[in-house]
Amino acid sequence: MTKKYTRIFAALDGGKTQDMVVDRAIELAEGANASLMFGHVVDSVPYEAAGTDFAALAADMKAKLEESIADKLEAARNNPAIPEVQVVVKAGRITETLSEQIIEPYEPDLVICGERGLSNIKYVFVGSVSTYLIRNLRCDVLVVKED
Repeated sequence: MTKKYTRIFAALDGGKTQDMVVDRAIELAEGANASLMFGHVVDSVPYEAAGTDFAALAADMKAKLEESIADKLEAARNNPAIPEVQVVVKAGRITETLSEQIIEPYEPDLVICGERGLSNIKYVFVGSVSTYLIRNLRCDVLVVKED
């Protein structure tokens, strides 16, 4: 039996695979007549001691993110096969904020993210968002790899 996706979440990170993640998310949402949410987390760790206005930081990043994918976002919003398209940006610790404040409340059937391609040394110290999502979410996770 083939699983039907009704709510798809795509995690965007500004990396090399972002456009491929957007394209794959739109393609899958269109084919499944699924709602689609794009999300991003601004890492708050570098700013925590500086008294940064995180709401303003997230709003600024949302505007930049929407601008960076504007044509694709407009096409998805105008696609009658995709009932809803949202963009959510929050500031916080990446993995916790992404899963607890964005993904879990949305209750997706499928999460799509990109592979960052960290070196082995960086991976040991900072980990991988895609690995975290695969291990901790209770839905399907698709990791889009760089060509």
